[in-house]
Amino acid sequence: MSLTDYAWLALAAYAVHILEEYMFDWRNWARAVIGLPVEWPDFYMTNSVVVVLGIVQAALADSMTIAPLSYAALMLINATFFHVLPFIKAKGRFSPGLMTAVALFYPLGIAEFVHARARAGEILFAFVVGAILMASPIVFLNLKGKPYFRQT
Repeated sequence: MSLTDYAWLALAAYAVHILEEYMFDWRNWARAVIGLPVEWPDFYMTNSVVVVLGIVQAALADSMTIAPLSYAALMLINATFFHVLPFIKAKGRFSPGLMTAVALFYPLGIAEFVHARARAGEILFAFVVGAILMASPIVFLNLKGKPYFRQT
């Protein structure tokens, strides 16, 4: 398989992950377990952006290796910090998205880094970009309620 193949599979995995989160009510879990003030429109918009980023990273995989590696890092960060660790911290309370995070995100994300023969600097940069991508909607979500950012 090529890096492009892995990139397209990563997008497909993310699509199934979004479906799992939606079907098992990620919104209420996120509010109750991790205290995220999220609403369904926030979920829809954020995941729409993730899908667009997935298309872009797959399209750029041949010419810009950092794009699929950053998406893979995003998947690994999401799996670890938003599914596995909260599952452990909540003493086994199911986290919507946990099944696909473990079954798809870890194997595909790691496989992309191995396949690309990523060097330490590339890995670090990919994880920085992935962390920024993961943090952005959370930061925006928390800022939007502040008086300076209200548009009313």
